[in-house]
Amino acid sequence: MAKDTSYHDDLPAQREGATTRVGSRRKGTVHPAQLAAFAVDSSGTVVVIEENFEASRLSTSIAGDRAAAAKTEKTRKSKKRRRKKDKKAARDKKAEKRRQKRREKKHLAEVAAQQPPTPPGAQRLQGPVVETTLGKAEGIVLMGVRTWRGLPFGADTGGHQRFRAPHPADGWSGVREAQRYGQVATQPTYGLNDAIRGGEDCLNLDVVRPDTDEVLPVVVYFHGGSFIYGSSHEQLLRGHYLAESMNVVYVSINFRLGALGYLDMRTFGDDCVANPAVLDQVLALRWVRKNIAAFGGDPGNVTVMGESAGGAAVLTLMCVPAAKGLFHKAIAQSPPIATIHSQAQSTFWAQQIAARLELDPACTLRDFRALAAPEVVRAGQSMLWRTRELLHLNSCYAPTVDKRTLFGHPLDVFEAGQQHKVPLLVGTNFDEASFAKGFYLRQTARARAADRMLTAFDPHGAPGVLQAYGGAEQRGDFASLLTDAVFWAPTMSAANAHAKVAETWMYRFDFAPSILKWMGLGAMHSMELTPVFGDLNASRMSSLNRFGAKDELVALRDLMQYHWSHFIHHGNPGENWPRYVTPSDHHPGRATKVFDRTSQIVYDPHRHRRRAWRNYNMREWGTGRPELLAELGLMGEL
Repeated sequence: MAKDTSYHDDLPAQREGATTRVGSRRKGTVHPAQLAAFAVDSSGTVVVIEENFEASRLSTSIAGDRAAAAKTEKTRKSKKRRRKKDKKAARDKKAEKRRQKRREKKHLAEVAAQQPPTPPGAQRLQGPVVETTLGKAEGIVLMGVRTWRGLPFGADTGGHQRFRAPHPADGWSGVREAQRYGQVATQPTYGLNDAIRGGEDCLNLDVVRPDTDEVLPVVVYFHGGSFIYGSSHEQLLRGHYLAESMNVVYVSINFRLGALGYLDMRTFGDDCVANPAVLDQVLALRWVRKNIAAFGGDPGNVTVMGESAGGAAVLTLMCVPAAKGLFHKAIAQSPPIATIHSQAQSTFWAQQIAARLELDPACTLRDFRALAAPEVVRAGQSMLWRTRELLHLNSCYAPTVDKRTLFGHPLDVFEAGQQHKVPLLVGTNFDEASFAKGFYLRQTARARAADRMLTAFDPHGAPGVLQAYGGAEQRGDFASLLTDAVFWAPTMSAANAHAKVAETWMYRFDFAPSILKWMGLGAMHSMELTPVFGDLNASRMSSLNRFGAKDELVALRDLMQYHWSHFIHHGNPGENWPRYVTPSDHHPGRATKVFDRTSQIVYDPHRHRRRAWRNYNMREWGTGRPELLAELGLMGEL
């Protein structure tokens, strides 16, 4: 197109700061110094030409701006499409839940319709009724399984019973309705406020089994949640799919948590126990032994199973004399078994919670029992986050070596061969603590944090461990160190010791949806629960399936459920999984089943790291903090 060119000398003089169109898309403010020359084309577009800035450069700049704008618009549309997909996925998930509820409601109506007419004055029963040692309980049949919910095994732990050993629940007359879940333990919520849910009358359990009359093996499950959160009936842990697919009787337990279950309060008096939650679990196992036959379970074939804090509960129960004979096999998934309170930790945290509650240092257990449970739990959460003790791997809550219930650190008990010698299936996830990659921005900060954590337990063994992780300066190395310190290294120690006295199988879970790998998170903590429990729509993985991992996850679910089921039924995980044994001339040793898109057996994975941890003592927290031990009056006792 020919240009209608004029020069600025023929046009009215421009004011300083006058507005002129530059290009067809935007307006710009032109300074007089920029008006050395310009041209106006037939469309009225002003092209500014400075002495040292050619029009071609300006055109290139404008084209670049247009390209950048187009790219921005494309990104905006892409984000908009993703938001639409996310909203649709959320709507679909809610719709599926609504459909599930409608199906259950319809099924209940059909069951009720099939019941014969109820005689006047008689109670109409809709579900299966069992007779326990405490009384009769009416359950419900849902989607191919029978379930009884909220069955009490222990009495209320509130009031004067707080911090005391549990007592069996009282019996009842008539038929107890067991179709609703029981109360969960008092615990904080995940929200930003200080809301508390649950209560102290929480010692109840749920039973699920296939809708058959076959006598089946029993699985008793202990939930995870950092010893603070959780319940028997979280959606993934309800066990409906697991019970049906593995053909077992599934029992899930509620027990005391946090400050009310995992805090040793003997600093303030002897009228308490150091391990309320552990004793709750023992009481539940006794209930199972006495009552599970009424549900079609075999009391002579009981497997205890748990993940995270629940996995630690499993290994701890293997070291508790009072639990002897109450179970016959054990499955511990990602157990932080080194996280056991020493005397120093018990004393420290007892003093901390008294301070948070603004109680006199000379207070007694009566003062703590006079407080409302939510008040105690809130104080516990406050000290968890505000003391900064997690920087020293010093968590508020854990089982305590009290010389009454737990006579030694579980790792010491395993090393001495004094644990219950039952078959053990145990393992961890590859990226348990991948979230820690974002903790520190600088390499030096990560290195200092790693040294601080390790030194709190063993200042002499810390340098060797740090060296195995390159000083833990890189994000990946720091996250791997935290993963191994909390989960893998103590699990390896327990497996090595147990393999000497009983059959042991070790696994590692590496599977992660592509999106999590892309984000650098990988096989995070608790990700293995989805394929083990089998319900792909009931967990955090469900929202990631749309990124292409569902078919692979289904195959992995089938494989893991085969191994777990075979172990529960027969005491071994079946084919293609050799025992975990120490190396010999005839066997490479330390066989580990790695679960991934392609599962395989790896012998002695991360050998150099395992050897570094072998010389590190993770049993006695506080050794590297003499100033704190002196403050607690324990300097000469360790």
